[in-house]
Parts: sequence; C-alpha cells; structure tokens
Amino acid sequence: MTAPPDDCLARNEWICGEYLSTRRDILLDAVGQHLQLTVLSVLIGLAIALPLAVVARRWGWAAGPVLAVTTVLYTIPSLAMFSLLLPVYGLSAALVVAGLVLYSLTLLVRNILAGLRAVPEDTRQAARGMGYGPVRLLLTVELPLALPAAMAGLRIATVSAVSLATVGAIVGFGGLGNLIYAGMNTYFKAQVLTASVLCVVIAVAADLLLLGIQWLITPWTRARRG
Repeated sequence: MTAPPDDCLARNEWICGEYLSTRRDILLDAVGQHLQLTVLSVLIGLAIALPLAVVARRWGWAAGPVLAVTTVLYTIPSLAMFSLLLPVYGLSAALVVAGLVLYSLTLLVRNILAGLRAVPEDTRQAARGMGYGPVRLLLTVELPLALPAAMAGLRIATVSAVSLATVGAIVGFGGLGNLIYAGMNTYFKAQVLTASVLCVVIAVAADLLLLGIQWLITPWTRARRG
C-alpha cells in the first residue's frame, strides 16, 4: 500500500499553506491587477456619473433618459458586455475597464442624483439669497450635502467592480479571476479557494475604507445622529 503524499499541494487540498509560500509572487501580481482594474474603473465611472447626475438634476427632462440608459447597461450580462466591447478594445485590460465603468454608472448616477434631489429647497434659496451662483451653489452646498448618498453608491459600485473584475479572466485580464478560472479548469483546489478568499477580502477592505472616508468627510451626519 502506497503512503499518501505529505505535501498538501500533492494531495490537492483546499487549504494549503504551501500554496501561499510557493505562489506568493503570482498572488501578488493577481491582486495588483485586480486592484488596478477596480480603482481605475470606479474613478472613470465617477468622473462620468457626476456630470450626468448634475445634468439630470438641473434639467428634469434629462433624468429619464439618463437613468434609462444606465439601467439598460446594467442589465446586460457581463459576458455579452465584454463581447460587445471586443471590436472596440480588443483583448486588453481596457476592455475590462470599459465594461466595469459602464456597469458602475447606474449605481453612481442614481445615488448621486438622489443625494442632489434630497438637498432642501430652502437651503438652496438661502444660498442664492447670499449671492451664490449656480457653480458655487453646486460645489459648496449641493454636492457636500449629497455626499452620504453619493458615498453609498460609490461603496456599492466599488464592491461590484471587485466582483465583476473576475469575469475579465475570459480575456486574460481578470486579476484574481485568472487564478480562479485556471484553478477551476484544472481542479486546483488551493488556488480556487485562495483567490476567491482574496476577492472577498479586497471587497470588504474597500468597503470599510470608503466607509471610513465617508465618516471623515461628513461630520455633520454624526452630529445629527448625536
């Protein structure tokens, strides 16, 4: 009778410290790519969503079309989305980033717009009475008061981007998704579990980080609760 191997990699166990020690560089590269895809897509999405929400708030007739288009984009399955973008971006990281940006728009636009709409009209009127123009009113009154709702949308969009980035593995740019995809094809248990757990850790850490930033930049919400 042959004795079982004493190496957890050879035994293909789900939890294997040997995998962490021998694949450290691969894991770090995958985490780095995953973070790059997530951060870049969320920042670009925020840069697009903010003016869209402001336009929808300023001109009420634009809200319907803006929300409709972003909602339709969010309903497109991820594989179909990447396939539609393939002729434009080819097999590249830009393809994944573009898809994640489009998915983030509905979450960001809706929450930013909700925050802007929640600003009390008497607050706007008081600012106008003090001589605030449209731009100053937006930057110093409306956007700060809309921050809680906007940050809630940003948190959801970021966590969603962490999750959806794994689908980029189908084009070779999925960060930790590459490891999950390869591990599932070869039934490499330790790789699948480790990469999946790291995705969860990144999502939770990002959410907590943004929650902490929100706590710091919205002190008036704490005073209100108190």
